[in-house]
Amino acid sequence: MVQMNPTVGDLDGNVRAITRWIKEARQAKASVVVFPELAVTGYPPEDLVLRPQFLQDTARALQHCVAACRGLTAIIGFVEQGGPVTHRVGPAVVPSGQTIIFNAAAIIHDRQVFATYQKMLLPNYGVFDESRYFSPGRTPLVCVRDNVSIGVNICEDIWYPEGPTRSQVALGGAELIVNINASPYHMGKSHLREQMLAERARENGVVVSYTNMVGGQDELVFDGNSLLIDRHGHVIGRAKAFEEDMLLADVVIEKPIRRKKDSHTSRVSSSRAVKRVTLPGLGYSRPVPMPSCSSRIVPALSPLAEVYQALVLGVRDYVRKNRFARVVIGLSGGIDSALTAVIAVDALGPSSVLGVVMPSPFTSRASREDAQAVIKALGIESLRLSITSIWKRYLSTLSKVFAGTPFDATEENLQARIRGNLLMALSNKFGYLVLTTGNKSEMSVGYATLYGDMAGGFAVIKDVPKTLVYELARFRNQQAERDGGRILIPKRVFERPPSAELKPNQTDQDVLPPYAELDRIVAAYVEEDRSPEEIVQMGFSRTTVQRVLSLVDQSEYKRRQAPIGIKITRRALGKDRRMPITNWYSWPRFWRRSARQEKTI
Repeated sequence: MVQMNPTVGDLDGNVRAITRWIKEARQAKASVVVFPELAVTGYPPEDLVLRPQFLQDTARALQHCVAACRGLTAIIGFVEQGGPVTHRVGPAVVPSGQTIIFNAAAIIHDRQVFATYQKMLLPNYGVFDESRYFSPGRTPLVCVRDNVSIGVNICEDIWYPEGPTRSQVALGGAELIVNINASPYHMGKSHLREQMLAERARENGVVVSYTNMVGGQDELVFDGNSLLIDRHGHVIGRAKAFEEDMLLADVVIEKPIRRKKDSHTSRVSSSRAVKRVTLPGLGYSRPVPMPSCSSRIVPALSPLAEVYQALVLGVRDYVRKNRFARVVIGLSGGIDSALTAVIAVDALGPSSVLGVVMPSPFTSRASREDAQAVIKALGIESLRLSITSIWKRYLSTLSKVFAGTPFDATEENLQARIRGNLLMALSNKFGYLVLTTGNKSEMSVGYATLYGDMAGGFAVIKDVPKTLVYELARFRNQQAERDGGRILIPKRVFERPPSAELKPNQTDQDVLPPYAELDRIVAAYVEEDRSPEEIVQMGFSRTTVQRVLSLVDQSEYKRRQAPIGIKITRRALGKDRRMPITNWYSWPRFWRRSARQEKTI
């Protein structure tokens, strides 16, 4: 089971990686080697698959993989081009005469494609748009290799009890299910995934091999964590998390468990045929399999370690795959920029990170000192670019226009926009990627300056709530201390009230609820789609709920212009949550009722 890190569109590079892994599998005397979903193209290829030339190049790339499969069986994910449409195919609306395409797995045996399986259940929720591109397959597949019946399916196919797995076992006699995946990470998903796979294995009485992709692709991170589960639901093999890995195992196929056919199986048998393909012998004897699984079980990561590694991998792959040599970060002396810098150094190394300190008249001495402490602890190059004189020049230029108006958010935001301008100038001149430092709490309620601190190319902690920012920072400091080094983020950063420092004595809580409260409301509204009434019943005041939800709704236009960032929660701001900018629906009946109740009180 090869959990590889492909790059979307790098067909040549992906094929080189696949053939290299095939060679390693052959040297290990593997009978079958399995690769992730869409390993040839990378996942998700999105509108690339609408280009005829891309489909032709993908087909040629697969042939290079076929040529490398001497003496073994390989199961490789790729985009398969079907014939022209002559009838409606599933939920996808494909004009008649246009070529249909499938998310497919090629079953290659001794340098020949003996069958392809086409994904039957296409996810079309959250970050997934598969029905936009692919047509669903119609036929479950079982391949027989050395008298072992192997059911092959793809990602979503195994998530549902009534999916292809049941047909492959009940009707096709499958003893081993090989499921290939590009399953993106979010907090808690690896545990949920393991429970689901154990359930599929137990209810069908089969061994399940779950091979997952690893790596970062834009805002998605794939965590690997490939699993091998016996027919009783026990994990007998687990690959590494957030790293490329090959999980090698000898699987003993026990006598199948005889189960009574249920009503669902009867319905399936009458409506869905299973294709069986027998792979010919290779003309030489295979090594005698070991009496039990020989694979390793890598320990699962703690929740904080999991999130932290996801962020590091997301940064590393975005920078590497987009061919940036260096990143630049504005260091304010606060917790967000400090954590972003630490993640960047862990991902890229200190020589690839430039920290820029840009003090204004309102920047405290503590902030300047803490920013320098982070720079010193990380060993990164730094610049100091004061924005005071530039800001005063802006005020002078606008003085006649602003005459008679009070100092407000306009003058505050000028400072953030100057800083964004300077960072983008460094990016423009030297080709550095600007990493922004805003967290999910701020981005949810619009507590960020458009074309200011939102200016940049990649938002590292965009999906990390403020309370989790503190937890991750403490986690990384503890790691550093355990490794015999000094802490990376000064303790004072955790103790000082968070502040944008755009006016005297400013703190975030001047305009926002405490972050412990704000984050729970945002999670309930953004990630769980709870109504205002439900959120109030969680113990929050109606006034606070109304204020927070109104800020979230009003800030959609800002988020639409923000850089992409790494998804680590169940529902991130971006592809996961797609709200209209022009939107008059704002729970009007609830707010009117709230106003009447408060007036009565």
